[in-house]
Amino acid sequence: MTAILDIDLIRTFHAVARIGKFSAAAQVLHKSPAAVSVHIQRLEGVAGGRLLNRDNQSVSLTTLGRRLLASTTELLNTHDRVLADLQGTRLAGRITLGVPDEYADHVIRDILPTFATAWPNVILELKTAPSYALRDLVQRAKLQAAVITQPKGSPNAGAQVLVSTRPVWVGPAHVALAAADPLPLAVHAAQCPYRQAMVESLRQSGRRTRIVLESPSNQAVKACVEAGLAISLIDRARVTDAMQILDGLPVIAEHEVVFQRSQASHNEEAVDLLAQTMQQYFRL
Repeated sequence: MTAILDIDLIRTFHAVARIGKFSAAAQVLHKSPAAVSVHIQRLEGVAGGRLLNRDNQSVSLTTLGRRLLASTTELLNTHDRVLADLQGTRLAGRITLGVPDEYADHVIRDILPTFATAWPNVILELKTAPSYALRDLVQRAKLQAAVITQPKGSPNAGAQVLVSTRPVWVGPAHVALAAADPLPLAVHAAQCPYRQAMVESLRQSGRRTRIVLESPSNQAVKACVEAGLAISLIDRARVTDAMQILDGLPVIAEHEVVFQRSQASHNEEAVDLLAQTMQQYFRL
């Protein structure tokens, strides 16, 4: 019998590979962890080998898994584009979306064009601001939805987890700043969860600090670190070659990037589809 690649199995595999945990992927996919495991086992049967290395904390791709992920990405994208092309013109409306500065480039370049092509009659209006400012706007129905960073497990009704991340302390690659007293900081704008985590953790540890840069711009914070002027806190996946991860500073709790929607939102179907697109394509 000829083997068939089930698109639902492929979607489950991509979610697990992207998120790195079966339980979190199950939440995103609205499936049970057992169903996710069955999907992966069935796909491994078709692929002819193990796709994921599993332990109690997370999963990682095997060599075969990396090959399958690369070779099926366009397949999944094409499937969704064809389906949207058949259905897309029937949906119309407007979505106001908030995105933090650090993820704005990725969302604008890599995600929203896919959504706009699939649903051409849905108008998108964007606002960038720190995560907690966006959360407040969503809760007051000033925005229909937003991408928000928050400490993992934060009470946040209706939020859908996109990815989990553990922020790390970074300094310039060739300058030792971690022992400086006071510690020079490049901090994000007020209402940013990473700024609050930085300031509170250092206060509790008794470290003296001075703020070299305060900016709503993620690029400005990164430039300040890379130039050797300060240290900061960023997603591990966003550490550049001009930075080094610093040890000996307070450990910061795991955070998560979520898609939050207003409880008073209209255009529910359009927002649902945007949430699905975010879940499929969002990366750190």
